[in-house]
Amino acid sequence: MQTNAADTTNAPASEFLDGFIDEAKAADFLCQSVRTVQKWRVTGFGPKFYKSGRSIRYRRRDLLTWGDERRRKSTSASGI
Repeated sequence: MQTNAADTTNAPASEFLDGFIDEAKAADFLCQSVRTVQKWRVTGFGPKFYKSGRSIRYRRRDLLTWGDERRRKSTSASGI
């Protein structure tokens, strides 16, 4: 099997984006307070998260996707 050079070059970036981080690091990643991220999680507004017992974790890739979905060109741009 032949390995694509792009696959090996992007492996560290992919591993970084797919790694799990706690809510404090997620809040920092999103430039928000931990309390804001907690409120988003309770209301269902925030990014996707993983829960195992009492532990909450986020993937950086999910945070980037969630942020990109909220990208607007102007303040009057529709959320649709």
